[in-house]
Amino acid sequence: MKENEASSVLLGLLDHFLEVAIFEVGLSENTLDNYKRDLKDYILYLIERGVDSFNKVNFPLIIEYLIHLQKKGLSARSVARHLSALRGFHKFLYEEHITQNNPLEGVETPKLTKKLPTFLTEGEVEKILDCARKVSSPTKERDLAILELFYSCGLRVSELANLSLPDIILSERVLRIRGKGRKVRIVPIGNVAMELLSDWLNIRNAKKVTCSNVFVSVRGKPLSRVAVWHVVKRYATLAGLGDRVSPHTFRHSFATHLLNRGADLRAVQELLGHASISTTQIYTHVSVDRIFNAHKIAHPRA
Repeated sequence: MKENEASSVLLGLLDHFLEVAIFEVGLSENTLDNYKRDLKDYILYLIERGVDSFNKVNFPLIIEYLIHLQKKGLSARSVARHLSALRGFHKFLYEEHITQNNPLEGVETPKLTKKLPTFLTEGEVEKILDCARKVSSPTKERDLAILELFYSCGLRVSELANLSLPDIILSERVLRIRGKGRKVRIVPIGNVAMELLSDWLNIRNAKKVTCSNVFVSVRGKPLSRVAVWHVVKRYATLAGLGDRVSPHTFRHSFATHLLNRGADLRAVQELLGHASISTTQIYTHVSVDRIFNAHKIAHPRA
């Protein structure tokens, strides 16, 4: 493959990764800019060494790149940031079946201060939903169902966008979710979400939509992740919370509120579809209400 062609292919995969990062993971604009710059430098480094496929990347080559960064005078924190970006990128390539292996699997990023997830209070969630209930829009029922499913089920944006009719098991009031790495999990549907989803399905069925996607545009086409993201941002902005909210904020809120109300950490792990309990444990740091309530109820001198 010629250098220009390799550059186009590899940088194209970077664009795909960044799209997922902003719309699904909900990275901040600053973090996204850092990822884009760091990963572009990494890809250009690979191309200069004749690497035209990420399948040709191995761990020694990544170590060589990190040493290259150190020789350029980057601080340990900056190198750790680059490594974090590389871990996320190669994990994405592997889970999307773009590469056959992940050269950084099991490699830990040096421990730095971990940013706690942004979440909404129960009142703020209700404020956003209230705005959606009051608005006059031809997509009102669809949008309400989207917002409530995010909060009720803790879905990733890609999971909601890809949700199909066979994934809804109404008789058991559950969703069959295909998550990262194509792993399937079962998630219960709350009463409010069930009612709003049923309302939307009745409207959707009347449209005689031909695709199997649950959520579609006014023209009956599947909603993209970007379109779903814009639905969430629209109502968050109306509620005066636009700068803080993405689909992933609802997922963080879902987990935090469950733990605050006494849910078992392992159960929350299963509901979120986390492969490791350590990923879920970060929510224990933000569940302050749960700690104070437990102390108030259980301690003899509270």
